[in-house]
Amino acid sequence: MTEVHLKTPPSKEFLQEALQDFRLACMSREASLNGRREVLSGKAKFGIFGAGKELAQLAMARVFQQGDFRSGYYRDQTFVLATGLATVEQLYAQLYADPENDPFSAGRQMNSHFASPLINAQGEWLNHTTLKNISADISPTGGQMARALGLALASKKYRECADQIGDLANNFSVNGNEVSFCTIGDASTSEGVFWETLNAAGVQQLPLAVFVWDDGYGISVPREYQTTKGSISEALKGFHPTEEGQNGVRIVKVKGWDYLGMRQAFAEAIALCREAHSPCLIHVEECTQPQGHSTSGSHERYKDENRLNWEKEQDGIEKLQAWLIEMGVATEEELKAIRKEIKKEVKAAIRKAWSNFNDPIQQELKQTQELLRQAAASSGQKAQIEALATALGSAYNPVRKDMLQAMRKALRLMRGEQSAAKNSLAQALEEKMAQQNERYASKLYSEGPKSALKQAGVPAQYAEDAELKSGYEILNACFDLHLQNNPQFFAFGEDVGQIGDVNQGFMNMQEKYGEARVFDTGIREWTIIGQAIGMAMRGLRPLAEIQYLDYLIYAISALSDDLATLQYRSNGQQKAPAIIRTRGHRLEGIWHSGSPIGLLLNSLRGIYILTPRNMTQAAGFYNTMLDSDDPCLMIECLNGYRLKEKMPSNLAEFKLPLGVPEVLEEGQDVTLLTYGSSVRIAEEAMEELKEMGISVELIDAQTLLPFDINHMVAESVKKTNRLVILDEDLPGGASAYLLQQLMVEQKAYYHLDSEPLTISAKAVRPGYGSDADYSIKPSADDVVEQIYALMREARPTDFPPIY
Repeated sequence: MTEVHLKTPPSKEFLQEALQDFRLACMSREASLNGRREVLSGKAKFGIFGAGKELAQLAMARVFQQGDFRSGYYRDQTFVLATGLATVEQLYAQLYADPENDPFSAGRQMNSHFASPLINAQGEWLNHTTLKNISADISPTGGQMARALGLALASKKYRECADQIGDLANNFSVNGNEVSFCTIGDASTSEGVFWETLNAAGVQQLPLAVFVWDDGYGISVPREYQTTKGSISEALKGFHPTEEGQNGVRIVKVKGWDYLGMRQAFAEAIALCREAHSPCLIHVEECTQPQGHSTSGSHERYKDENRLNWEKEQDGIEKLQAWLIEMGVATEEELKAIRKEIKKEVKAAIRKAWSNFNDPIQQELKQTQELLRQAAASSGQKAQIEALATALGSAYNPVRKDMLQAMRKALRLMRGEQSAAKNSLAQALEEKMAQQNERYASKLYSEGPKSALKQAGVPAQYAEDAELKSGYEILNACFDLHLQNNPQFFAFGEDVGQIGDVNQGFMNMQEKYGEARVFDTGIREWTIIGQAIGMAMRGLRPLAEIQYLDYLIYAISALSDDLATLQYRSNGQQKAPAIIRTRGHRLEGIWHSGSPIGLLLNSLRGIYILTPRNMTQAAGFYNTMLDSDDPCLMIECLNGYRLKEKMPSNLAEFKLPLGVPEVLEEGQDVTLLTYGSSVRIAEEAMEELKEMGISVELIDAQTLLPFDINHMVAESVKKTNRLVILDEDLPGGASAYLLQQLMVEQKAYYHLDSEPLTISAKAVRPGYGSDADYSIKPSADDVVEQIYALMREARPTDFPPIY
C-alpha cells in the first residue's frame, strides 16, 4: 500500500493550476449550497450534491484525458465542472428536471446523474478518442462498478487485438491507452459488486482506477459499522501486489484536503494504470460532507459537535486557500474577491437555468388558462371550470402536470357536452400528452436505422443434401463465422474459453481465434454482465454467457438497473448492444429448472428477450442482433443441444425478425401459444389430440420482448375462438404477460367462445429427478387433458369424460 509524500516543490504552472482549481472548487461549493436552497424553496424535488469532495475531484480531472471514461456516482459535480463536461446552468437544469435543457438525461434522472453523448442522433458512434466520456450514471449504490470493469476491459481488448481489429478501433481507442475512472462512496464498498469488480480487475489486470470518497459515513451510519478495520484500504491490503510481476490491485492512500498530495498520487497511479494496465484503488480519506447526505435530512442529527467542528477545520477549500496564501499565489483579499465573484456567477447561472425551465411553462400555463376559460364560457359547468383556470394561475411553481390535471378534470366535467371550445381543449390535451410521452416514455430501445425491429428477416436456405447436425454444432458453426468475419465480436463467460462452454457452442473457438477473443471468467455473474455493458458501450460486440438461466438472478441488478435503462436514462445518447446468452427451460432440480420468465419480463424492459425453440432459430436471432444496436437476452433450450437439425447453407446471413411468431401447424379448434422448450411438449401432445379429433393451431411466440407486433395470434384466435397458453413459468408469470398482450393489446377476448386457458408449472420449484420434474412442470399429458377438457366444455357430446 502506498502513502504519498510530495517529492518536489510545485512549479509556477502548477501553482496557477491550483488557483484555477480553487476557483472551480468555490464554484462547485456554491452550486451545492444554493442547490439545497432551491429544493427547500420548492423549486426542485430533491437534491444530492458533492460538497466536501471538491479537491479530490479536481485532482482527478487533471489526469482524465480524451478517450478516458468515467463510471461514477452522484457526488461528482466538481469533476464534470472541471472537465468542461457541465456548466452550473446545466447542473441546475437537471436539478429542475428540465427536459429541454438537461444535457445528461433530458429531465429523466435526478440531479448529479451525468452522461455524455457516445452516439449521434442517428445512433452512429461518435469518436470517443477525441472526447472525455461519461457513461450514464445510475443511483443503485455500487452499481457503477461492474460497468467500469467492462469499460476497462475494452481498453485491454483494443490493445491485445490491435492487429485483428485494425482501423475499426479508430473511433474507440488509441492502443488501449484509455483508463476507466470509477468513483464510489466509502459506505458503498460494502456492496458485493465492489469486491467482485476489484477481484476481476486484479485477475485480468485492467486499466481501472477506483476512487473511494471517504467522508466517514454511509448516510448516518459511521464507517466502523461498514468496513472491516474501519478502513477500506486496510481491508484491501491483500490485493496490493508485493512482488514484481504479481497481479493484484495497487492501493494508494491520500487525504481529501491534501491538494498537492492528491495531484502527485493521482498522476503517478494513473500513468501506471494507463501504460501497464495495472489497476489501482485510491482511498481518499478525511473527506467532509458539510451538507449531509442529501436534502432529505441534516447531518446535525447524527454528527456530534466535535465532528462538525473537525469538518469545518479540515474543509478542503479552506486548506487550499491557506496554502495558496502561504505560497504567495494570491492574497487573502484576492481570494475573497474570487469567492465573491463566484457567488454572483453561480446565482446568475441559477437564474438563467430557472428562466430556461420556467418561462416556457408559464407561457403554456397562460395558453391553458385561456383554453379553460373559453371552454367554461360554453359549458354548463362554467363556475367549476373557471375555478380550475384560476387555481392554475395561483399555483406555486406550477409544472405541466398541473395543466394536464386541470384540462382532464375540465373535460370530465363537460362530459356529454359538445362545443368548438371543448374540441380545442381536447385537441390541446392530446398534443400535450403526446409531447409528455415523447419526453418521458421514448428511447427505451434504439430508434435509429440499426434498431433490432428494423432488421428485415432473411429466410434460411438449405441445400438438397443439407446435413443433419446436433444443435450445438449449428451454433458452433454460426459463432465460428462471426468470429472469423467480425473482429469486434468477443465471447466470454464461465467455461466458455478452454472447453467451449458446457454445451460446446464455442468448441475449439479459443484454440482457433485465441484467448483474447474467446475467454473464461470466474464465477461472478454481476461483473460478467458489467464486462458486456462496458465493452458494448465502446464499440465492441460482446457475447456474455451466463451458464444457466437460474444464475441470471445474480446479475439482475446489472441487467435491470444498468443495461435495460441505458438508452432511456441517457435520452438516446448512449447504447450498449450486448448479447447475453444463457440456457434454460428444462432440466431437473431446484436451481436448474430455468424458467423465471415473468421476473425477466417485468425487470428487463429495454432488453429484447428471445426464446428460440431450437439452435437454428437461435442462430438466426444471433445474426439479427449482431446487425442491430440493441441489447438482448438469448435463452436457448437447455435440452436441445443434441437434437438433430438441418444445417442452413446461409448460416451467418439468414435473419429472424423480432416480434414475429411462427405458425408451426395450422388448426381450427384451439390456438395453442407457447415458446422455447415447451414447443416440443406441445408438438407431442398435438399428435394425440389429432387422434381425439381436436385440431390445434400451434404458434411459437419466438420472442417475448417484443411480442407479436403484427397481432398474428389474435388473428388465429379469431379463427379458432379458443386460446391456450403453455409455458414452464409459475402460474401468473409469463402467462399473465401473454394474456395482457392478447386480451388488452390485441383485443383477442372479442373472439373467445371459452375462457382462456393457461398451462403452467406449479407454484414451487421442481425437485430433482424425473418424478419431481413430471409432477411440477407441464407435460404432454397435461396439455392433452386440459385441451380435451376445454373442448368437452364446448361440445360434451363429442368429447365424453376421460376420468
